[in-house]
Amino acid sequence: MTASEVVSREEWTAARAAFLAKEKELTKARDEINAQRRALPRILVEKDYTFQDPERGELSFSDLFEGRRQLIVYHFMMLGPSEEFCTSCSFWIDNIGHLAHLHARDTTLIIDCPAPLEKIQPFKERMGWTVPWVSSLGSDFYQDFHVSLGSGVQPPGISAFVREGETIQYAYSTHGRGSDLLNTTYNYLDLTPLGRQEEGLGFTQEWVRHHDRYENADRCGVCEHAAS
Repeated sequence: MTASEVVSREEWTAARAAFLAKEKELTKARDEINAQRRALPRILVEKDYTFQDPERGELSFSDLFEGRRQLIVYHFMMLGPSEEFCTSCSFWIDNIGHLAHLHARDTTLIIDCPAPLEKIQPFKERMGWTVPWVSSLGSDFYQDFHVSLGSGVQPPGISAFVREGETIQYAYSTHGRGSDLLNTTYNYLDLTPLGRQEEGLGFTQEWVRHHDRYENADRCGVCEHAAS
């Protein structure tokens, strides 16, 4: 990273104003992309899917909406050979805000993973998460809506569905860098001089840990890794 020049407040204000114009261009472009996303065609969901909920037992796909019109599903990565839940997915779940704001816009958000509830529940409690988490183990839901890259690697993925009358329609999915906007930690870091501090790591998330496994509350391991 190249150190920025130190200037007077007047010079800084001029540079900041010029950069603001670029930020406004990006904001306008994002608004246009968001409108185009909402206008994308949809697929009618006709297959029956069942899910297991720790409190409500077996649920239908319609049940997941909880009476609301829209549903967002975070596709949590499957358990690997180590039986450890994905640190990257956990990073994204940590960044979910209070669900009341989504509910106020007639939208439900849940986590899904095709893992047994007896493995999901202890981990969810350990992480202190309150967002609903169901298991699609035994159904095709995860495979049908969490698109693989073809290499066997399945990055963070989110899908959106909407109810139109008695039907459920599949509207959108995004994976990998497409889910960047949903990670508030990254977006806060993008505002800082040091940014995400991943350049020396090959733009990977190898620094990310489950939030209870960083060495201490003040250091995340990036600096130590970069200095080694």
